[in-house]
Amino acid sequence: MDGVVSFGAGRAGATIDPIAFAKQPTTILRVLSWIFSLVVFASIVNEGYVNFGSERLHCVFNQNADACNYGVFMGLVGLLACSFFFLLDYKFSSISSVKDRKKAIMVEIGFSGFWTFLYFVSFCFLANQWSRTASEDLPLNQGADAARAAITFSFFSIISWAGLTVRAVQKYMLGTDMTLFTTEHMDGGAPTQPYPSNSPGAVTTETTETYQSPPFTENNAAPTYQVPIY
Repeated sequence: MDGVVSFGAGRAGATIDPIAFAKQPTTILRVLSWIFSLVVFASIVNEGYVNFGSERLHCVFNQNADACNYGVFMGLVGLLACSFFFLLDYKFSSISSVKDRKKAIMVEIGFSGFWTFLYFVSFCFLANQWSRTASEDLPLNQGADAARAAITFSFFSIISWAGLTVRAVQKYMLGTDMTLFTTEHMDGGAPTQPYPSNSPGAVTTETTETYQSPPFTENNAAPTYQVPIY
C-alpha cells in the first residue's frame, strides 16, 4: 500500500493479500464474533426449551419465552451481520469513492456500537432469568449447559463487538489522504484533468489582425499625353 491509506485501506483497486487480511485484528475479532453468535443461537435453539411431561416446550430461562426469543434473535442477526461486514472489509479497498468509504465506516461504527449494547442487555437479561430459574423447573438439570453457554458467550460477544467498534473508530480517525482522489472522485464521479494551456487539446483563441494596406500603392491611372508645341 506504499504507506498511503484512506480510512485504513490503500489505494482503490490495490491487490488484496488474503493472508495479510486474515491476520488483521478486525478480521480476527469478526470471526470470533461470528463464532460467539453461533454458539448463542445454537445453544438456545437446540437445548433452550424443555417440556414438563407434556408436548408443550418451555424456555429454560425461568420459562420466559421472551428470554429465549431475544437470545435467538441476537445470535441469528449477529451471524448475518458478521458475514456482511466480513465481505465489506474484504471489498473495502476496492471502493474508490471517499464518501462511500466514509459511509461504510460510519455504518460499521453505528451498528457495532449498538450491537455491543444489545449484547450487554442480552447478557443481563439471560443471567437474571437464569438466576430466577428453580431447580425443579429443570428435571435432571436439562438444558442447564445450553443456558450457561448462551450467557457466557453473550458476555464474550460484548467484548468482541466492543473491540470491533474501537477498530472502526480508529479507521475513521485515520481519515484519508486527499491527494489520492480528485474532487470529482470524492463526489463519486469520474476523475478529470483540465487541459494545460500548451497541450494539443487546449482551447486556443484566434486573434484577428486589422488589415493594413501595403506601404507602397500602385497608381493605376493612365498618364495624360501632352502634345508638344512647335
